[in-house]
This record gives sequence, C-alpha cells and structure tokens, in this order.
Amino acid sequence: MRKNKVLAKRSHKYMGDRVFHAVSVCIVAALTLIVFLPLLNVVSSSLSSSSAINAGKVLLWPVEFTLENYGTILKYKSVWIGYRNTVFYTVFGTFINVAMTMFCAYPLSQRRFSGRKAVNLLLFFTMIFSGGMIPAYILVRDLHLMNKIWAILLPGAMSVYNVMITRNFIESTIPDELEDAARIDGCSPAKYFLYFIMPLSKTIIAVIAMYYAVDHWNNYFSAFMYLTDRNLYPLQLFLRDILINSTFDSSVVSDPETARAVQGLAQTLKYVVIVVSTLPLMCIYPFVQKYFVKGVMIGSVKG
Repeated sequence: MRKNKVLAKRSHKYMGDRVFHAVSVCIVAALTLIVFLPLLNVVSSSLSSSSAINAGKVLLWPVEFTLENYGTILKYKSVWIGYRNTVFYTVFGTFINVAMTMFCAYPLSQRRFSGRKAVNLLLFFTMIFSGGMIPAYILVRDLHLMNKIWAILLPGAMSVYNVMITRNFIESTIPDELEDAARIDGCSPAKYFLYFIMPLSKTIIAVIAMYYAVDHWNNYFSAFMYLTDRNLYPLQLFLRDILINSTFDSSVVSDPETARAVQGLAQTLKYVVIVVSTLPLMCIYPFVQKYFVKGVMIGSVKG
C-alpha cells in the first residue's frame, strides 16, 4: 500500500515537471516569435521590390526578390562614412572601456586594499545619482572636446556596473594564494596583473567587451549632442536621420542615376540600412555566446 502511494506521488511529481516543461517551452517559443518575426519582416522587406513594399505585400517572405536595394545603399557615401566611424568608435572605445574596467576592478577585488569599501560606496553612489545631460554637456564643452572623436570615447570610458561584475568575477574565481605564490617567485604586481589576472579573466573580458561594443555600435545620442561634423557621424546617426526624415540626401551620392534610384527607393532602403547596421553584431555574437553562459553564473555559487 505504501509502495503504491510512493509511486503515485512520483507520478504526480513527474506530471508536474512535464507540465512545467511544456509551459516553459510555449513561453520561450512565443517570446522567440515576438523577436524573430519582426526581424524576418525587415530582412524580407530589404530583399523585396519597392512596389511590393508600398503595396503592403511583404510579410514574412520576400516578394519580387532583388538585391538591387543593397547595391544602391552601398553607393551611398554616408553609409560608408558612418560604417568607418562606427567601427573606429567601437574598436577603440571598447579597448578603452575594457582597460579602464580591469584597472579599476582588480584593486577593488583585493581584500587588503585599505580604501576598498569607501571606493566601492563612491562608485555605487554614481550608479544611483548622476549629474544628468546638461552638466555632462557643459563638462565636455569646457574640456574642449566638442566635435572631436574624444567626445564619444571618453565620457563613457567606464561603466560602474561592469566594474562590479568584473570585481566579483576576480574575487570568486582567482584565489588569493595564486598571488602569494607569484610574489614568492619574484613576480611584481604589474606582471601579475598582465600575466595572471588578464589571461584568467578572458571570460569576463569577453562579456564586458561585448556589452561595451554593442553600446558603442548602437550609440547615437552622444554624437547627436557633441558632434556637428558629418564626417564624424556614426552609422546610427545617419540611420536616425533616414528613419525620421523618411528621405535620403541624394546630394551625397556621386552617381546621378543612383541619386534618382535613392529617392525612388527611400522606403525600401530604410529596411536595407537597418539590416546593414545590425548584421556585423549578429555575426559576432555567436562567437562570444559561450562566454555569456559563463558570465551569467558569476557569483551564483558561494563557499
């Protein structure tokens, strides 16, 4: 009798697990569709003819498939200028961000650092309170950084949130005994940081580098506030102008025939620019995805 009760409880438990698993799969599938279907519509629209888009025929699959849209947008000089600037801001900005984050997180992870608690509180305070947009603009202006690339790279050189994540990673992953052993062997603090901390922190470096890179790639507001020279505009600022104004500046196209095509394909080229601007990050993400799985587990196990 008792055996039958145990089997009934186990069967009920397994049934509950199956229901929970089925509900979870349905929720994840629904969320996936919510994200994937609009993306599929944008890609399909970029591969369709302008007449099909204007007629509202494009939903999930290309109608009157064509690659002419991409050929036209690649002749638009502002796109190449924006790509060049965005790649520069992303590469050099991410390098500065990661370097500043590691230089700040490593000392804060050392328990013997006497000012550690005070610095942590000071950094945490900046996460809650900030000067705001106007003081930031005044600071950049008074430092004579307006209309310069440093106005994009320096104001956000370090994220306190990423510093906290990196600090926790170093504390929980790299034992203090490793530094003691390195000191006994005559390793200086700088060499220990370069040859031990940095290689052992590849996981968190990849995670924060991707965070910073995505932020730089999608950033347009800093350029909107601090830049007036179109030759310094990032790609996202050109994309913003295109999406808001619904027109392309054909004066920056050297080929007259292409200029006429640009004005005729304005609605279609919006979708093309969206795809072109997001494709690089979509191609890079699969290579760093494994580090994100490790990154979300930072600090989950204690003791």
